[in-house]
Amino acid sequence: MAFYVVQFLTGLASAASLFLVASGLSIIFGVTRIVNFAHGAFYMIGAYIAFTLTERLSGAFGFWGGIVMAAFAVALIGVIVEMVLLRRIYHAPELFQLLATFGLTLMVEDLVVLIWGPDDLVGRRAPGFKGAIDFFGQNIPSYDLFLIVLGPVVLSILWLLFQRTRWGVLVRAATQDRDMVAALGVNQKWLFTSVFAVGVFLAALGGALQIPRDAVHHAMDLRIIVEVFVVVVIGGLGSIVGAFVAAVLVSELNAFGILIFPKISIILVFLVMAVVLIVRPWGLFGKPEAAARKTPGLTVNPWRPLTSNERLAALAALVIAATLPLFAGNYVLTVGSEIAIFVIFAVSLHFLMSVGGLASFGHAAYFGLGAYGVAFLAKIAGLPMVVCLLLGPLLGCMGAAVFGFFAVQLSGVYFAMLTLAFAQIVWSIAFQWVSVTGGDNGILGVWPSSWAASPSHFYWLALGVAALVTVALRAMVFSPFGYALRATRDSPLRSEAVGINAKRIQWTAFVIAGTTAGIGGALFAYLKGSVFPDNLGISLSVDALVMVLLGGVETVSGPVIGAIVYKALNIWLVSQTDLSKLVLGGFIVLIVVVFPKGIVGMLEMLAQRRRKTSPPGSPLLAKPIESVE
Repeated sequence: MAFYVVQFLTGLASAASLFLVASGLSIIFGVTRIVNFAHGAFYMIGAYIAFTLTERLSGAFGFWGGIVMAAFAVALIGVIVEMVLLRRIYHAPELFQLLATFGLTLMVEDLVVLIWGPDDLVGRRAPGFKGAIDFFGQNIPSYDLFLIVLGPVVLSILWLLFQRTRWGVLVRAATQDRDMVAALGVNQKWLFTSVFAVGVFLAALGGALQIPRDAVHHAMDLRIIVEVFVVVVIGGLGSIVGAFVAAVLVSELNAFGILIFPKISIILVFLVMAVVLIVRPWGLFGKPEAAARKTPGLTVNPWRPLTSNERLAALAALVIAATLPLFAGNYVLTVGSEIAIFVIFAVSLHFLMSVGGLASFGHAAYFGLGAYGVAFLAKIAGLPMVVCLLLGPLLGCMGAAVFGFFAVQLSGVYFAMLTLAFAQIVWSIAFQWVSVTGGDNGILGVWPSSWAASPSHFYWLALGVAALVTVALRAMVFSPFGYALRATRDSPLRSEAVGINAKRIQWTAFVIAGTTAGIGGALFAYLKGSVFPDNLGISLSVDALVMVLLGGVETVSGPVIGAIVYKALNIWLVSQTDLSKLVLGGFIVLIVVVFPKGIVGMLEMLAQRRRKTSPPGSPLLAKPIESVE
């Protein structure tokens, strides 16, 4: 019994740090409506700065003073980020905010390596809490008891701050109705800045307090951000009490899951998150989401099919791409194959996001399921490559059919978070079901047949499949199904009034997108010769979002251009510099701030301006090369 009590207390100690970070994210989202993917980066910076200060400042005052100073320093950095970057995108769709904060995360990951080095840093023990307390033969670290007390204290301070101060009243009012707060004369800019500073301070404090418990390393941002998203969604976006209760629930599930359910310990928290979202989409203590901002993909000009000249231009580009094996080496052809595969992945997500208005944060699940489907058929059943490519993506189709049924019942950020939960469940299964999936060792030896084994032949195969998939999805956009799907996106009430079954249409689109992603995953398995759980991971889902938004979510061909530019730039930067994430993150932030319509959207906008300023009869008045919605 004593062992289980100690395990429970250990869970409570972990919940304290998790609550600090989650409460900060919940506060920021509640007021600014920004899905801040960089929140984990602020947590990591807080830990690194606290490590430096506590190592250089001596004594108890130096240690605890360093912890607090680190949190204030990161809060100041957060204020600068909010004023320079986030103020420019407050009225942008949530996806663009996610993209900008993801770019910040990439930059921070390389910056901390540049400043502190790649090695793990082990901080010193907290003065006054170096020992342990004996509990019926079990040792409880005294620092864990300190954290257990700290959690409710911080909760009480935040409750008083939001319930008993004028600033707190304004924050709660802005959470409910930002426009009304602005109409009353409140300066929203500084209110948002102060809220962001408080949220970042809490994240940095949570990171700084982890120094005596864990090593500081440059991957701790992504590890914490997934758990924080889970906590915030379970507790309810914008609810501090909900964040506290959910942090305790998640931490205890992690503490006891490894003891009671060792085979599914990683899955437990995501199962709980999925159940909560299905039963109560706004979380345990949250409130129903207000009307969301307009879905990206809605502009003045309607989409139109390509003209004859545009089709000839696209065909010419495909023919030029097909000539690559005539003069390029094996490495270039391998890179070209990977880019073609990610074009398939990007257009599948674009179809769901832009045409269907459904932003998935877990699209990599179906890409990875397609890869595992091929691996199972090739390694276990011993089927030939053609059969594996035809049947393997069906695993992604089945996953999309099951998960999509529940996901399309939600909308907005809750839809996105449920897709994330499902993706993490699939990743957890692949990671822990070692006897079937190989766990983190993966499934090796998935090699293509002799007819596709050479780099040139595989490149032609990947390019041909990518072209067919792109053409098929584009044709679907202008089919009766595509018009019905866009109707459910643009006006759910009107589409329902004319007899369109919105949920069925959206579910069908989800299955189509998942199956298409599975096709890309199947080819990827043969390209790499292996399949790993990372093929299902959140980082790959974010890559797909970046490719779509980089090319232009409001355009039809944006995901193709976005995938080509992003993957080519990513691969080239990795080969040219050790700071590839810093450069790539800066490029992503620049695109969001300066060219929010993406590369293709920007070119279309420039073409429209030139047509408006051209004299009558000028060749520039020809039809645009790209159509937008």
